[in-house]
This record gives sequence, C-alpha cells and structure tokens, in this order.
Amino acid sequence: MTADSQEIQQTAQSQDPPRSGNGGIAVPGWLRRAASVSELWTFTILVALVAFFTIAAPGKFFTAYDLTQIAVNAAIYLVLGVGMTYVIITAGIDLSIGSVLVLAAVAAGEYNIHHGGATAGWGTVAVGALIALAVGLAWGALQGLVVATQKVPPLIVTLGGLGAALGLAELATGGQDPAGAAAAHLQNSLGFGKVLGIPWLVILAAVVTVVFGAVLGGTKFGNHTLAIGSNPAAVRRAGIPVGRHLVKVYGLMGLLAGLGAVMWLASYGTTSIAGHSTDNLKVITAVVLGGTSLFGGRGSVLGTVIGVFIPAVLTTGLIVIGVQQYWQDVAVGVVLVAAVYIDQVRRKTRERA
Repeated sequence: MTADSQEIQQTAQSQDPPRSGNGGIAVPGWLRRAASVSELWTFTILVALVAFFTIAAPGKFFTAYDLTQIAVNAAIYLVLGVGMTYVIITAGIDLSIGSVLVLAAVAAGEYNIHHGGATAGWGTVAVGALIALAVGLAWGALQGLVVATQKVPPLIVTLGGLGAALGLAELATGGQDPAGAAAAHLQNSLGFGKVLGIPWLVILAAVVTVVFGAVLGGTKFGNHTLAIGSNPAAVRRAGIPVGRHLVKVYGLMGLLAGLGAVMWLASYGTTSIAGHSTDNLKVITAVVLGGTSLFGGRGSVLGTVIGVFIPAVLTTGLIVIGVQQYWQDVAVGVVLVAAVYIDQVRRKTRERA
C-alpha cells in the first residue's frame, strides 16, 4: 500500500470513535463510521421539539396519525437528503434538486398522459418511473461533469441547473400542472399503500437510507467520497480519478431526485411545478443538522435521518399549535443558519485541538 493510499484510508476512517476496551463488544467499522457523526446534540434537539409540541398540544401531537404523517412527509426529503449527504461530503452543493425533481416528474407525467393517463397500466407506470430516474441521473451527471472538467464551482453550476431544469419543465407544460400525470395504479400502491400499517413511501425511503448508508460507511466508494472532501490532492496522487468520482456522486444525487419525483407523483398525483422552490433549503438544512460538514470530508447518512426529522417535526408541530404557515418558513431558515454556525464552531474547535 502506498503512502497516499494509507493517507486516504486514514482520512476516510478518521470519523471512527475509539474502539471499546478489552471485553467490549466489537462493532463493525462501517457501523462505527455511520454512527460517529450523528451528534448527540442533533438528537437532543429532535427530542426537545417532540417534548415541546407534545406539552403545547396535549392529545393532538405525537399521536399515531401524526407520527405516520411526519414519516410520510419526510420520506421524499430523506431520499433527497441521502444524495445531498454524498454531495456535501465532497465539499460540493446541489441547489437544483427541487427543479430536477420537477423536470423528472414532468417527463414521467407527460409519458403517462399520452399512454393512458389516470387509467394507465403497470407497463406504463414502470416506463414512467424509469424515465424519471433516467432524467434525474442524466441531469445530475451532466452537472457533475461540468464541475469536474470545467472547474466551475458547484454553487454556480447547480444554481444554473436550478433555473434551466425548471425552465424546461415549464416549457413542456406551459407552466401548468398537467392532468393525468400519475396513474391510479401508482397512487394506490406506492402512494397510499401500506404493509403492516407502514406506508410504502416510508419503506422505500428506509431502504434507500440503509443501502446508501452502508455504501458510505463500508465500501471503497464511500471511503473515496469522504477522502475527496478531506484531501482531494492526496486522492489524486493515489491515482484515483477524482473527476470521475464527482460525476458519479452528482449522478447519484440526480438519480435520487428522479426517485423523489416518482414518490411525489405517487403521493400527490401531480407534478407541482411551483411547489419545490424551497426543497434545496429543506434538504441542505437536514443534512447540515445531521452533522455533515459544509467544508467536506465529514458526514453520515444516519445523521441525515435525524436531521430530516427535525424540520418535519417542526413544521407539523407548528401546524398543530396553530402557527401561521409563513412562520414555518422563517423557522426553517433560522434552523439552517444556526446549523451552519454550529458547524463552523465545531470545525474551529477541531482545528485548535
């Protein structure tokens, strides 16, 4: 193993907490890396919010119905958050995810409209889902290619992608949400279906989380993602194609945005062209709250899970206690600023140590 390879491995494993002493239970390395960034303070905030709203609205919050609704509402953002975790770990950002979701939903929806509409069969549903995934993957990979080869900052690339994707969706639909964009089969199964009382949307989000959490914490792809965010120069010296890896990471983000589009169509039956302008804000907030550093090299999918549920609980709780809707957006914005500030404080503390 070369010195650079050892440096990459050490960088990727630097999140591991100390092993337990003699007689302790051996914990797999991937699990330790997955759990190490789920900061206790983040979970404490989540518990505090649940306790506050439960006390403020006794019998109205933290009911079985509320828990189900929170999980369903968080499912799409959790899928998007998984992809954003990978992107931010590489010291990148993706502001275009809401528009990419809309574009993928419009592409799938237009196909469904012209092949049966609301009464379309399972074949049409499957092809529509593949179209959404392909559009998201292609758009994400294209943005990653520009970032990797043209050295344009991700902020600029994805900001341009935000406007371009939304513009294409509006051109295709005239700016109106088309009728019949989702088949009844899709809505009745993925949208409203349940297994043992658990909605399919929640199950799908959980599967995505577990799979890509394991990939980040226990595979070479995950190690390279962490290393690129920490020390890209060492990664290049070790012969690892950083540019190609970034294309894959942004492609993954786009693919999950495409999956989010399928989930949205299943849940709401429409493309909601004007309804995703703040998706990037919500997802970035969740990822940063979960402990992923905006400076790259540090993050976990498990932390993102906790971070996703903080805004979800906050939004639902404010509705339950009767706070005006516009204050919900203010609260989410304040949470984002606080999360970034805390991230900076933690980073400076680590540097001084």
